[in-house]
Amino acid sequence: MRLLVTGGCGFIGSAFLRHALAQPGVERVVDLDALTYSGRRENVAELEADPRFRHVQGDITDAALVDALLREERPTAIAHFAAESHVDRSLFAARRFVRTNVEGTLCLLEAARGLRDATGAEVRFLHVSTDEVYGDLETDDGAFREDTPLDPRNPYSATKAGGDLLALAFARTHGLPLVVTRSSNNYGPRQFPEKLIPLMITNALEDRPLPVYGDGRNVRDWLWVDDNCAGVWAALVRGAPGRVYNLGGGNERENIAIVRGILALLDKPESLITWVKDRPGHDRRYAIDATRAREELGWTPAMPFEEGLARTVRWYVDHQAWWRPLRDASFEAYYKAHYGKLGLPG
Repeated sequence: MRLLVTGGCGFIGSAFLRHALAQPGVERVVDLDALTYSGRRENVAELEADPRFRHVQGDITDAALVDALLREERPTAIAHFAAESHVDRSLFAARRFVRTNVEGTLCLLEAARGLRDATGAEVRFLHVSTDEVYGDLETDDGAFREDTPLDPRNPYSATKAGGDLLALAFARTHGLPLVVTRSSNNYGPRQFPEKLIPLMITNALEDRPLPVYGDGRNVRDWLWVDDNCAGVWAALVRGAPGRVYNLGGGNERENIAIVRGILALLDKPESLITWVKDRPGHDRRYAIDATRAREELGWTPAMPFEEGLARTVRWYVDHQAWWRPLRDASFEAYYKAHYGKLGLPG
């Protein structure tokens, strides 16, 4: 396999690069990443010595660059992780999300189709998406299935849904051998400290307030990042073209329970919890039915949530030199710079 990965310097993308390079038969792995605020070159530093690995800095919306890179590297597979992914930022900078998540996806799809038409070589395409495209669930509803209608509630999830539909349209219209994965909330080491779990860990380590939206009872299904990468790999190599595969951890937790668990692991007081006004359009609950991935791909998540959370907390404790410099690029800093007093958590 000759693999092109987009967004490989991000949290999930860098974990996937490490997973891919550990698989037999992988001849070449190229990472295309624009190195925006959350794409960190240090996330892949240990891979630089591997002669099979190449990093290219560039934007997926740059059609000329993408076309040239595909023609140079001739990948047999593309794993598309690159995305703007922070919901709070999408409320204030939606155009950036449209550009990356929709226009960037279209650019890659057209390049893959162009390479096939020019060379006759098929390129398997894995489009990485999110359970947020399905919208919201009530407490007593079932879980999202692959045939659940898309009902995104914020600019982030709307643009990811747009990318999904473009990808599936290219599979049907142009016959691209393409699959889509939609995962639940990922967690683990190297996640940018504006998402819930690393934000709460890093704030607690600095004895700063831990901002919790609304009543804190919004529910998410948590998936260890390496389990997600194993599912994405399984879908890439074994998934049926044109299919969508849900990847869920089976770990539904209320946000406030996550926050309290982190405080307990760090032996910090719950008085650090600060209640803030709820986010506009805040989805109440996500839950994933991963039956299809289990039955068709042979995939099941392996990491127990309590163990994974403890490992994550320990990583941030042990790697403070990694996350402390990122404070200036956090959502809190972004919001204050553009809108003044912070009314939302990071």
